[in-house]
Amino acid sequence: MVNVVLEFEKPVMELEAKVRELENLSASNDIDVTDEIAVLTKKLEATKKKVYHNLTAWERVQLARHPNRPYTLDYIEEIFTDYLQLHGDRRYGEDAAIVGGFAKIDDQKIMVIGTQKGRNIKENVYRNFGCPHPEGYRKALRLMKLADASNVPIITFIDTPGAYPGIASEERHIGEAIAVNLRDMFDISVPIISIVLGEGGSGGALGIGVGNKILVMEHAYYSVITPEGCAAILWKDRAFSPKAAESLRLTSTELKELGIIDEIVPEPVGGAHNHFEEAAQFLKKTIKKNIKDLSKLSSEKLKEQRYQKYRHIGKFSEEK
Repeated sequence: MVNVVLEFEKPVMELEAKVRELENLSASNDIDVTDEIAVLTKKLEATKKKVYHNLTAWERVQLARHPNRPYTLDYIEEIFTDYLQLHGDRRYGEDAAIVGGFAKIDDQKIMVIGTQKGRNIKENVYRNFGCPHPEGYRKALRLMKLADASNVPIITFIDTPGAYPGIASEERHIGEAIAVNLRDMFDISVPIISIVLGEGGSGGALGIGVGNKILVMEHAYYSVITPEGCAAILWKDRAFSPKAAESLRLTSTELKELGIIDEIVPEPVGGAHNHFEEAAQFLKKTIKKNIKDLSKLSSEKLKEQRYQKYRHIGKFSEEK
């Protein structure tokens, strides 16, 4: 992976470089610099906490988009076993921007579905930069109905700036595909847990996000539109993206306060891309706990809980 350092991460990276420099100096010249390394390490940990615990909304968006951040297939490989990927919507074709299939989490059989980005230009072209076409959402719904018939819980991983808005997508009715998913997911009789891993943008995220539980990774975001899109509409200038990010209330902590999501999945200090295995264990533990809780509910109660959850999202005030 390419070593990408975001602007606000530079103080952390500089201290890490100094620690490595001292360690190399000690190893190559047989010099004892243990005390100096201990002082720098302590300062490094303090700096990490200061930086990553006080991020602005725009900085969180940047972290959610970090090119080294784990994607759906990374988590599938780390958390699940016996993954059997399924392809195609049985109507038009295959969409590599959405992946899914049967798997196991320990001994629990599940259906896992998620949006998938690429690591380089070639992969991103193949995955359409994580922006699904209509056939991607139709494939996702096909797999959900297969899971429903097989009586296994559904896990959806969301990491997309939004559905693909191009001509080909419109010609194949992207709006209708998402709308059908929203409608039919309310009729699924098995537990659905939707988790935002990085970006959760617009209807493209909601198209696989109607769940009994909505979880968001600590440094992910979930919003009706990307900050750039909001800035372009409201201020006619994408330079206002940081202001738009603040206004959209899209961070995990704000979403929890507003009652939009059910739970924040913690990430290691520095983000999931710096400590992937640890982040995956946090996520696995959370998934297992929620599956256990939801499995206690009957099919009818699962449907009713899902319906009531979305009926009660939102706060309104009237001005006279």
